[in-house]
Amino acid sequence: MQVFAINPLTKEIHAVEIADTKEALQELIGFSTIDSDEIDNGDRLFFDEECFIRQQGNVGRFKVDSLAPVAGIGVIVNSQDGKTFQSAIINAEELLKRVTYL
Repeated sequence: MQVFAINPLTKEIHAVEIADTKEALQELIGFSTIDSDEIDNGDRLFFDEECFIRQQGNVGRFKVDSLAPVAGIGVIVNSQDGKTFQSAIINAEELLKRVTYL
């Protein structure tokens, strides 16, 4: 499936092909403790659930629309239930307009 990885340190968004599994999302994000927030049309932002309590170096922060800020890598995936995954519906141009780096 095609997802979008948001890297706030480099301020880049990349389309990435990964398997449609939770483990593939965890690997891309870099942590096993992941959570998500819906952005729209079933697309969700997956991120490290403990991103603000970890003692991390400079990883950067960002937010999508008015969602709470996230530290580290975020991944946009389409998931109606947060447990099954498919390619993101949003396109890169639209996503770029909705991401703010902090």
